[in-house]
Amino acid sequence: MERSAPRHFSMVREFHLADFFTLGNAACGVGAILLAMMFMASGDRTHFYIAAAFAPAAFIFDVLDGRIARARHQHSALGRELDSLSDVISFGMAPAALAFAAGLQGGWDAAALAYFVCCGVSRLARYNVTAESLAGDESGKVKYFEGTPIPTSVVLTGLLALAASQGALGDRVWGGVLELGPWELHPLSLLFVLSGSLMISKTLRIPKL
Repeated sequence: MERSAPRHFSMVREFHLADFFTLGNAACGVGAILLAMMFMASGDRTHFYIAAAFAPAAFIFDVLDGRIARARHQHSALGRELDSLSDVISFGMAPAALAFAAGLQGGWDAAALAYFVCCGVSRLARYNVTAESLAGDESGKVKYFEGTPIPTSVVLTGLLALAASQGALGDRVWGGVLELGPWELHPLSLLFVLSGSLMISKTLRIPKL
């Protein structure tokens, strides 16, 4: 009697080439989070730099998976969900973890970072359910984004890397710290609030290249 293939192999067979690049994106995000934690434990700034470097690497994987899927005409619901979940890790959770490791650890900072991640999740969910209606009639390709795409958070990661290169981490973080009620606020965390707000904006439309 012929045995059926194990389920995990069966799922892998459903993956297209582009999906493996998407998983590369997710792996970069996980690596960035782990290295941010290593930096907090060791204080070795090399860990911080490598964590930050995973952001552009994840962005490259994110660009490539879309181009490969279009070139091979292999769009799928699975690929779309994989892309969104990977983006949440690499461009949502990873920048927030890096910011926390950089010194944005006040109560208001934590709220700002949580808001940023939640905005990223909401933006991706909205995109997934509206992509079909936003697509062109002929090509089926989305012509524009509502709100800034979540990968734009690589700019925030770049700023954190620049701050690290100037020793502006921990107590020396750019903008200092404010005491607001029971919690501390580092003004730098407001950049994450701004980024998150731009992601969920419905009035901001950005052409998709």
